[in-house]
Order: sequence, then C-alpha cells, then structure tokens
Amino acid sequence: MATDHMVGAPPLVWPAAGPTRVPYQVFWDPAIHALEQERIYRGPTWCFLGLEAEVAEPKSWKATYVGEIPVVLARDAHGALNAFVNRCAHRGALVCREPRGQSGHLTCVYHQWNYDLEGRLRGVPFQRGIGGKGGMPEDFRLQDHRLEPLRVATFAGLVFGTFSEETEPIEEYLGPAMAEFVARVFNRPVRVLGYARQFIRCNWKIYLENVKDPYHASLLHLFFNTFGLNRLSQVGEVVLDARGRHHVSYSKRAQDDQSRLAEVAQANLRTYQKGFRLADPTLLEGPQEYADGITMQIQSIFPSLIVQQIANALAVRQILPKGPEAMELVWTYVAYADDDAAMERVRLRQANLVGPAGYISMEDAEAGELVQRAVRGELEATSFIEMGGRGVASSDHRVTETSIRGFWQEYRRLMGF
Repeated sequence: MATDHMVGAPPLVWPAAGPTRVPYQVFWDPAIHALEQERIYRGPTWCFLGLEAEVAEPKSWKATYVGEIPVVLARDAHGALNAFVNRCAHRGALVCREPRGQSGHLTCVYHQWNYDLEGRLRGVPFQRGIGGKGGMPEDFRLQDHRLEPLRVATFAGLVFGTFSEETEPIEEYLGPAMAEFVARVFNRPVRVLGYARQFIRCNWKIYLENVKDPYHASLLHLFFNTFGLNRLSQVGEVVLDARGRHHVSYSKRAQDDQSRLAEVAQANLRTYQKGFRLADPTLLEGPQEYADGITMQIQSIFPSLIVQQIANALAVRQILPKGPEAMELVWTYVAYADDDAAMERVRLRQANLVGPAGYISMEDAEAGELVQRAVRGELEATSFIEMGGRGVASSDHRVTETSIRGFWQEYRRLMGF
C-alpha cells in the first residue's frame, strides 16, 4: 500500500547516465506502475500467454494475465487460438474463475452472459424481458458486446498476445538470436508436468533484473556454485537481441576452466563450499541432451517470459505484476512429449532445483524483497549498473550487467523517460 510519502511523488526525471543509473522511484511509484500497464502491457510488446500444450484440445482454455489485465487464452472448436480480456461486457465481472478448463462456451456467473471461445457474446438472459416488460432496448445487438480481443502469435509452441496493432510479427520481435535459443529448448512438442505459483513482495522489474543478472548466481546461490551447475569459471556467454530488450545467459558445466575455478576458490565465497555433499546425488544425474554442450540456459523475453534449461529441468516462468510492490511468478514445468518414463523421472527430480522452494532459486525472492524494503519511498537515490562496462551489447563472459542495462534501455524508450 502506498504511504503518504509515496502519494503525489514528483514526476520521474531519469539521470543523464541513462541505463547505468535507475531511479528507485520506478520500483514503488503507483503513477509509474499505472503508466507501465498502458505503455508496456497494452503497448507494442508480445506478452507470454501460455504453451500450446496447455490448450492442446479444441474447446480448452486457460486464464492468465497481461500485466494486471485478466485474459483468457482459448482454442475454439475449430482449433484456432484466441485471446480476450477476462471481463464481462455487462458489469465487469471475471468470466473465467477457474485457472483452466474445457467447454465450448464461457458464462459469467453474475448475470449469465454467455460467450463463445472467440469472445463473442452469444446469449443474454431476459434479453426480451418477461411478459413484455423489461429487457434490453430494441437496438441492443449481441455482436456489439464481445470481450476485448488480443492479437495472438505462436512460436515453437509458445503463445503470445498483444493489444497493439503496431507490434511487429513475433519472429521479428524475438530476433534471430533469441528465436534460435527459444527453439533450442522447445525443439519438439512438450507436455506439462505441473505448475508452481509464487507471490513475491517486490516490484516485477526487480525480479526481472535478477533474471538478467548472470553473475549474481555465483554469489547468492550456494547450490549453484558448490555443486558446479553454474560457475563464472565455466565457459559461457550473454547474448542480447539487437535492441537489448531480450537476453540469454548460458554456461557449459563440462567446460570448467581450472585456472578460473582456482580464482573462485581463492575468493573465499560463502557460496563455494568444497566440503558439501548431496545426500542423494541422483538429483543431478541425467543425460547430456544437447549437442552444443550447454547445461544451463536462462532466457528472458521482454516483458514477461523466462525460458529455462538447467541440466534436464525445463520450465517457463511468467512474471505477473500485482501492484507496484508485489508480483506473482508462475512456473510451468515441462517434459518433451516423446520422453520415456525414466526421462520424465529425471525431469521431475530436477524440478526441485527451481520454484518457490528450489535448491537454487529460493534465495531470489528474498533478495528481491530486501531491495523493495530498502528502496520504498526513495525519491533521489539510484542504482549503479556498470559491471562489465556501460554499454549494451552481447558479451563473451558473464561478469557483466549488460543485459540489465539492455532492459532499462528498452524500458525508457517505451515509457518515454
């Protein structure tokens, strides 16, 4: 909740240093949060809606969000994908109250206005009144009251939506490098293994900064560093799209540079403990699936999607703002549709690496909340984002904040700061 100090905050003036300095005001100001809903989530961006595998059957649907706007993703009786705002055209109630389902129509529980899976209004109770009395006006037409539609696009089994007619085709939005990395993980059909939802008391951009920060993992996550899933001594890179808005950070566990590993050991990091062992080492056992040798890939697609491959654990994460100082993170764990039972067990076991209580990721939410508590109400201070330089470009190492700077570069452009 905004405090008296936050209400009436002055308009934001971005420092001349650009994306290397981020005013903390962007993480708590309600006016900025409201502007984001208009310029980013209703603006020329493709927001992640779900996986095709989640609505694989005709007449199936799922409820989701674009920013804070409730949305339904549906596959109609003809197999076409549609998306529309989950808000009844009558009095504004949610039409879909369940997270997912399968039926040929959707009915608002409040006054039972009925819609098809294209969002078109199909029926209104008492439209002609009762006994010649009441009812809708003579000029009322069902076709004038459909649910607000979104444009829908798919890529490699991922479904995106946009409110804007100006948003470029999804392949152009991703760019060739990002499209290649998405297709690397989603190289064939998948099936959903399960979900996790996590409520985090921090602004959505704090979490996205965390995802785009490739070197914090060696400092924050004991499990990553100690058990060798991700170390800065390993061969890896950070790749950005042409505008810096999307990123990929990857590493190769089998290529751990021993001289650089010695530097890690000599740094006496809290997160590098030689004496630690796993009681059940099968947690990390699994095949090398990809010919390129990449064992960890974390990819962000602006503004709401994260694609991950950590060893054999595959998932997407969806970032959902919940006011200026909170967010929800939705994890969808997947396996390839052609996985056998043994491979599915490997993926389920390694799914424990991530999620709200994951061996790796449980510290991230706490770190985000620590930032939120420290910056709340701050009107003058800024962050300092110069690790690896001041520019926005791909990097042949991961000791850098270039992808964070890329995010803020795109954010400023869309927001007009």
